Amino acid sequence: MIEATIETESQPQALIELSVIVPARNEEDCIGACLESLVSQSSEFFSLGRDWEILVVDDGSTDRTRSIARSFAGVTILDPFKLEAGWTGKANACWTGAQQARGQWLLFTDADTIHEPGNLRRAIHEAEKYNVGALSYSPKQLVSGFWQRALMPLVFCELALAYPPEKVSNPAVRIAAANGQFFLFKREAYKALGGHASVKSEVLEDVELAFLAKRRKVGLRFRYAADALSTRMYRSTAAMIEGWTKNLALLFGNALILAMWRLLDIALLLGLPFLAWQFRDYGVQHVPFFTAGVLLILIWLRTLWRFYARVAKSNFPAADCALSPIALPLFAILLYRSWFQNSILHRVTWKGREYSTR
Repeated sequence: MIEATIETESQPQALIELSVIVPARNEEDCIGACLESLVSQSSEFFSLGRDWEILVVDDGSTDRTRSIARSFAGVTILDPFKLEAGWTGKANACWTGAQQARGQWLLFTDADTIHEPGNLRRAIHEAEKYNVGALSYSPKQLVSGFWQRALMPLVFCELALAYPPEKVSNPAVRIAAANGQFFLFKREAYKALGGHASVKSEVLEDVELAFLAKRRKVGLRFRYAADALSTRMYRSTAAMIEGWTKNLALLFGNALILAMWRLLDIALLLGLPFLAWQFRDYGVQHVPFFTAGVLLILIWLRTLWRFYARVAKSNFPAADCALSPIALPLFAILLYRSWFQNSILHRVTWKGREYSTR
């Protein structure tokens, strides 16, 4: 075990090309696949430990996370700095890893990510090509179970509409976003932003770092990257509900209004065919009633088409998008719950810790 005790302002005398930093708290069910996908890229970076490194910051895990990480040769395991008041666990773990890192590039990636072969090298080339100090990918989302398949397209289509990658990547537009599951920084850019210490209390530290990157003009690029990596964000429906309850109101400043729009979707998708059914006994000889029924069906079809056109922006399979109307009530409830916890109670919980959102 290596304990991270490097001072904040220290810098290694000899930098290597890349440091991959994996904050992990009770990730025994996924960290093995993540590390396997990372270690297998050694041929891309020549020698693991000499030209690049993998740092796993074990954030107080009580399961087999540490022992699984230890089973991979060349992976360095760190204990995080003491979690002080005002810090979130993930920000503290990332900051610990950054202080130990020797890379010219720093990649923060979650333990639930699976990296495609050659992803690390290509990501650095992409950042250099677009001359940005920060590059973030939105991974391909892997889902299982009915409710994940139905709900996740709804959430991610709203994210795609609220944070269009082309606008996020445009330095002239104020919209900023990032995904902490894959966030790559040039070392100098990370330092210029103040690193995770500058967003130490933020529940969505990745989005806040993205805003800093835009404000301080270090260059930010963000895109959907199914070609680069995939992730299974939640291992159960309960974890999904807890996660989105924590995040939705922070991602969407208009969570209550958005919930009402989704309730309107329910009313239209269910109400229009119901009303049209009331005219079922009227034939063409009853022109006003027949016309009203036809118009209601046409309006319903247009509503349905617009709904699916919006959900298609989620980048989920068509079969999952087809299920999404069923999850509209759950989505509206989670939006309300998230608003209530963040704006009224001013606290959220995640992985056994409670954080203030004041």
